[in-house]
Amino acid sequence: MTDQERLAAYEAFAAEVREELSSTVARMEDLQAQNKVKTATYRQLFAARVTLKEIDRRLVSHGL
Repeated sequence: MTDQERLAAYEAFAAEVREELSSTVARMEDLQAQNKVKTATYRQLFAARVTLKEIDRRLVSHGL
């Protein structure tokens, strides 16, 4: 794998993480609007959001 291919792969990964984070936040907001913040689904989404935010933070810190 060339350096350019590797960079493209990292950039694609970063885009996927950000898209998943956006989707997760939207699903959480929908559940909040339905007053379902104590459901198992909401809690799973909350954990996923925390993880995705940390991955995004690390990507940003490395310039991606």
